[in-house]
Amino acid sequence: MSARSRTGEATLHLYSPEISVGFPAVLARSRMIELMELAAARLMKPHLRDAQSSVSIEMKVTHIASTTVGGTLRAVAAYAGVAGRLHRFRINVFDESGLIGSAEHTRAVMDERRVSTTARRRADQADTLTLV
Repeated sequence: MSARSRTGEATLHLYSPEISVGFPAVLARSRMIELMELAAARLMKPHLRDAQSSVSIEMKVTHIASTTVGGTLRAVAAYAGVAGRLHRFRINVFDESGLIGSAEHTRAVMDERRVSTTARRRADQADTLTLV
């Protein structure tokens, strides 16, 4: 992958709070992670062959600051290297006030058909186990 100097970006507009009893009306960490993955996947996509996709393997996340509803988040992924089929990224997420999170993220190149077949096989095994 020759994207060492390029970045991938994704944005999220925070229109309404996460509705949960007992949680504050701020960005959920899981939503920030979703945005981080999307930015890295977008950076990787042009370098994949037909019938290939990328899947998340590992992510080390630091949530630095909270952000409230009504703003826009921007995740910026930078390519950090490759080892075989594993691609590493550094990702930062910003709101209007600055940095709110960062991550080291690893994605693997996968054959889409193989991933689908494996998922179906696991689902079939789960159905068999619940029938007993």
